[in-house]
Amino acid sequence: MSDIVLTASVRQNLLSLQSTAELLATTQNRLATGKKVNSALDNPTNFFTAASLDSRASDINNLLDGIGNGVQVLQAANTGITSLQKLIDSAKSIANQALQTQVGYTKSVLNTAANPGANGANILGASTPATAGSISAGVFSAVNVSGAGSAATAAATFTGTGFAAVDLTTGTISFDLAVDGSPTQSISINAATVTAYNTANSTTLNSAALTVQDIADLTNDQFGSTAVTVSGGQLRVASATTGAGSNVTIANYTSTAAAGATGLANVANTGAAAVPADSLAFTVSVDGGAAQNVSLSAASVTAYNTANGATFNASSLSAANVAAIINYQVGSAVASVNGGNLVFTSPTAGATSSIATSAVTAAGAANNTIGVTATSGTGTPVTGGLTGQTLTIAATSGGTATNIVFGTGVGQVSTINQLNAALLSNNLQASIATTGAITITTANDAASSTIGALGGTAANPGNLFNGLTSTIPVVDPTSQATRANLVSQYNNIIQQIKTTSQDASFNGVNLLNGDQLKLIFNETGKSTLNITGINLDPAGLGLGNLTQGTDFIDNVATNKVLDSLNYASSFLRSQASTLGSNLSIVQIRQDFSKNLINVLQTGSSNLTIADTNEEAANSQALSTRQSIAVSALALANQSQQSVLQLLRT
Repeated sequence: MSDIVLTASVRQNLLSLQSTAELLATTQNRLATGKKVNSALDNPTNFFTAASLDSRASDINNLLDGIGNGVQVLQAANTGITSLQKLIDSAKSIANQALQTQVGYTKSVLNTAANPGANGANILGASTPATAGSISAGVFSAVNVSGAGSAATAAATFTGTGFAAVDLTTGTISFDLAVDGSPTQSISINAATVTAYNTANSTTLNSAALTVQDIADLTNDQFGSTAVTVSGGQLRVASATTGAGSNVTIANYTSTAAAGATGLANVANTGAAAVPADSLAFTVSVDGGAAQNVSLSAASVTAYNTANGATFNASSLSAANVAAIINYQVGSAVASVNGGNLVFTSPTAGATSSIATSAVTAAGAANNTIGVTATSGTGTPVTGGLTGQTLTIAATSGGTATNIVFGTGVGQVSTINQLNAALLSNNLQASIATTGAITITTANDAASSTIGALGGTAANPGNLFNGLTSTIPVVDPTSQATRANLVSQYNNIIQQIKTTSQDASFNGVNLLNGDQLKLIFNETGKSTLNITGINLDPAGLGLGNLTQGTDFIDNVATNKVLDSLNYASSFLRSQASTLGSNLSIVQIRQDFSKNLINVLQTGSSNLTIADTNEEAANSQALSTRQSIAVSALALANQSQQSVLQLLRT
């Protein structure tokens, strides 16, 4: 077509028409698609940014299905918990029905003999007061504990003889060493131990010529102390203490060396003990308590004088002085003076009242008996009545064991009301007859149980509760048959709890059966929520089947079941709260994801969407321009049409 020549005006109009056609095509495409950016050629930045936003929105949209399934799993678990709560409420109803059912037992009873003088306001009865335990010491004369004694002798020592240089190229020296009662250490010295010592201590001892100091160092290294020294060219072992506990022992000495420390031999040296200062010592025990030490010495007299502002003379202690020092050291007024002699008396009275002393031990003191020998005295118990006596009753049907002290003191029992208050926690109750006889029976809650075993001084021979035997409760078959039926109903509910917890699943996930639910909230998988389920079957709730003839047989047994049900109910509420919290989180994230998708898609549209009003106006303008361009092109062609017309003529 290069041989066709267009005029400049035609060519210019043609180019204008082509440009207008292109713009019109672009505008029509925008109107057709609704987008101003349809490819990377239109606007690379906006196109790829919008594509990224659309891709993320698509990824998050794909996660919504999993989040939706998670919501349903939680809803299923919540539905299961609601049903379990209703089942537990039904089980409670059955247990409460058992509480209202006739007990059906002739209760256990314990009756005492008549107790003269006893009544509801005073169950103690008539009695003769008890006496306290006491000891009357023998003849007393002044005590002298002023002697100072003497110190111990020097520590035990052992010095070897005949030492010569030792060649341990071959052979061994061995012996056992103990100092001051320490564990015996086996000492072994040979070429190997010399090498080991040199390595550990950076020394150069010569196995072929070991000096006496070398032997001392090697011994101390194995013994773990500096017990061995060198004196006058000989080995010396000395105790670190003085007195009777001071000793040195060398035993089992053997030598296969070329030369040896021949001065070592199997020896045992022990130091002499100190002579103690004059003193008297014995123990005093009150009412069966631990023996308490009493010490009379110059030091203890000085301590007493300092603490009490006294001026007792250690060289001449009177009976009153000794009694005062004893009471000071024992912490109780147990010693007194009667007729110039010491008397020891318990501060309490009755059968449990006792006083005991050990024989006096002396260290050089004058009058080392002070009238006390190893002896003991016991008080006379109350005769008749319950005053001062104790009574214990073992736990009855899970109750709290009873511990009673009869008397009018604080915390003691003297009335029938006080007795009932003490028995209440042990599922027991008491009454008193006009003769003063006391009757103890089990409470309604523990009707199936036998009264616990009796103990205490009130159950001793000759006392009111001695030899008593409780009757055994007798069952009522009709009442227990009703309770057995309630046990059967309860067990049916337990079975339903088990199956309900197993059925509370959605899409194979059951949070009530210990399954785990993992939810992913963003496209990178970094935003997650792990929900761990828990077993809410009967075992997980602390429940189980009941046994006829054991459970529901009385109120104590029934209340144990109710306690378990109340715990299970509370536990379910706690789990429901946890599930509700997780469900709220999941729903919030679900709404967030939906809104985020909308934000991403809106952002993408804002980058690529066309303004249809603008594009419609552009289309109209371009159509007009195109019409004008066609007309202009026609006008530009008129000169050629004129030439054509001339040729035709």
